[in-house]
Amino acid sequence: MRTGSFLFREAAFIGGAWHSGSGPRIEVRNPATGGTVGHVPDLGGAETNQAIAAAAAAFPAWRTLPAGKRGELLNALHLALLTHIDDLAAIMTAEQGKPLAEARGEIQYGASFLKWFAEEARRVYGDTIPGPTSDRRILVFKEPVGVVAAITPWNFPNALIARKCAPALAAGCTVVIKPSELTPFSALALAALAEEVGFPPGVFNVVTGQPGPIGEAMTSSRDVRKLSFTGSTRVGKLLMRRSTETLKRVTLELGGNAPFIVFADADLDQAIAGLMMSKFRNAGQACVCANRILVQDEIYDEFAERLARAAGLLVVGDGMRAGVTIGPLINDAAVEKVLGHIDDARSRGARPALGGGAHVLGGRFVAPTVLTGVTTSMRVASEETFGPVAPLFRFHGEDEAIEIANSTRVGLAAYFYTQDIRRSWRVAERLEFGMVGLNSGSVSFEMAPFGGMKESGFGREGSKYGMDDYLNIKAVHIGHIN
Repeated sequence: MRTGSFLFREAAFIGGAWHSGSGPRIEVRNPATGGTVGHVPDLGGAETNQAIAAAAAAFPAWRTLPAGKRGELLNALHLALLTHIDDLAAIMTAEQGKPLAEARGEIQYGASFLKWFAEEARRVYGDTIPGPTSDRRILVFKEPVGVVAAITPWNFPNALIARKCAPALAAGCTVVIKPSELTPFSALALAALAEEVGFPPGVFNVVTGQPGPIGEAMTSSRDVRKLSFTGSTRVGKLLMRRSTETLKRVTLELGGNAPFIVFADADLDQAIAGLMMSKFRNAGQACVCANRILVQDEIYDEFAERLARAAGLLVVGDGMRAGVTIGPLINDAAVEKVLGHIDDARSRGARPALGGGAHVLGGRFVAPTVLTGVTTSMRVASEETFGPVAPLFRFHGEDEAIEIANSTRVGLAAYFYTQDIRRSWRVAERLEFGMVGLNSGSVSFEMAPFGGMKESGFGREGSKYGMDDYLNIKAVHIGHIN
């Protein structure tokens, strides 16, 4: 990637220094063009342990730094992201593929967490509890857990790092970040900005490489007291098992299979707009995107026609090009999975109202697709597609919609549209998901808790609750004060 920006780094960041490594390097390719973006060191357990040691050494001073000072540094990082938004977006689009406008939106979204937790750093309150006798007092302190390991995916390579690290740093923890080997440069750009604004050495570390050896070092280290992971349910379970040996605290934000329910009394303009936002953002490569669209029988045909018309306006192409609204999928395996879902549905009787296969551009581009006549026997009903495919399921009544929506082992996000106030309460309470959008296609903001139920994991990111997973509660008992 040709850039004069100091943000583009082809080295890991450990203990306040840049490490190019002496071993093999990983080639990062642009998913739209196939061209080489750059190379990063393929680090392993030894270098990861070095980063953990640097974070552990920096922890005592960082935890005792006044909360307001930590907040000032986080706010400076927030402002730095917004100042360099164009360079950060260009790096993200080059390595991840999403259109530049979406990349800029992600930078702003990530920056919002830095600002939010810069302010929350000052609001870590304790308690006093009445003692059992007149000469005793009980105090409750909240203290940082220690070194935090954060493993982040490729689909939101800036925002998910910010969403994890902002509360950790605000609480007084130090961090070691393992970004996806597919999109490491956004993480390294954040490290460059953290260095630029004055974070002490060892507080913010980024190690690059394959997930196996780095994850093994993180989960086996006794210095790492908290692990935060966003990714697949399968890998989340593996990391959780490995973390039991040292009884780490774990936050897991795992797979989703989000239902999007449209009742007959819904405002269809709102529902179409919400679905376009939820389904086709980042080419459908989001854990909270609508995966199963359930439409009531009375409006099914009209809704399908209107959705196909709206999705037909999407412009597919290289995210660097002006006017493009939907980019490529991340790699060939992703394309194979998405096309497999489409082929499976079509072979079982589904019909494309739009698209239905690869895009004419070829490569990693998949045509935005709307499928009608979809049933629960098809793969799109039980597997997370992670692509620009909108399968429309027909339902008759409220109970049937709830049953279909909840018939999944995961429970991250759900959406439903209705103008009936009574139904709004009933459905919101019955949906088994950690986040529910009522007449809204978005559920992720810095002031709201983000996380799931069932096999979508546990723990919350964002909001005032986002600090809790990075804090230990300590009770101090004071006796004989009289």
